[in-house]
Amino acid sequence: MVNEELISKLKDKATVVRRHVVKIASTTACHIGGAMSVTDIITALYFHFMKIGPQNPQWPERDYCILSKGHTVPALYAALAERGFFPVESLSTYQQLNSMFAGHPTMKAPGIELATGSLGHGLSVGMGIAVAVKADGEGNRVYVIMGDGEIQEGSVWEAAMSAAQHQLDNLVAIVDYNKFQSSAAVKDILPLDPLADKWKSFGWAVREIDGNDMTQVFKALSDIPVELEKPTAIIAHTIKGKGISFLEAQKRAHYTKLTSEETEQAYRELCLDFRSL
Repeated sequence: MVNEELISKLKDKATVVRRHVVKIASTTACHIGGAMSVTDIITALYFHFMKIGPQNPQWPERDYCILSKGHTVPALYAALAERGFFPVESLSTYQQLNSMFAGHPTMKAPGIELATGSLGHGLSVGMGIAVAVKADGEGNRVYVIMGDGEIQEGSVWEAAMSAAQHQLDNLVAIVDYNKFQSSAAVKDILPLDPLADKWKSFGWAVREIDGNDMTQVFKALSDIPVELEKPTAIIAHTIKGKGISFLEAQKRAHYTKLTSEETEQAYRELCLDFRSL
């Protein structure tokens, strides 16, 4: 049975993460659309499911999360700050000279496992970590968050084949399926459907969910591993720009800076029915 109180707290925390992303986008252009679509997934992972050590980011018993779609890192920076990896106030230095918060993840920021942004590499690295962990007999889990445009890359499917061959049931691939990539809708560039069938044909256990519904996200992550000796793929159908009406499912949401008027509207929309944390 789903703990409704816990789900409510995770929803509230996702709102906090989104508000940080809006603040970043009010000061400099960033990939706000994908950051907003992936927020619920990142929140569930970092505030409930993952074993992590904010005071010791390299804790050997931690779980790993690789944000392969690295351009959406504002959401991850916000989650790491809220979890205590670094002060929340430091987010204000995003993309400034000498800041540890670059527009794509770098190892300068505590809690970042891999410098990403050159798309298509995260699953291969995650698979390697999962193989090493399993060989050592440890129980660490490895999560790799990918974009839908990203998985048009062939290296993703090479890693998918290998992960199934090695029976990596400690590996979870999460596809943030918001239906847009940098220049247009995914369906107009290189369609992916039937996406679930593709992952199944590569030997993965698959779950399809609404990735912006915290209850569905929670249930999917609670069921891992979906099948023993199989890696898990979660296809999370999301909305690019989720939470901001004028950006939802809009091409502009991919990379933009918010005007002061847009920032105010975004805050108003995100604070609807918002409870004090």
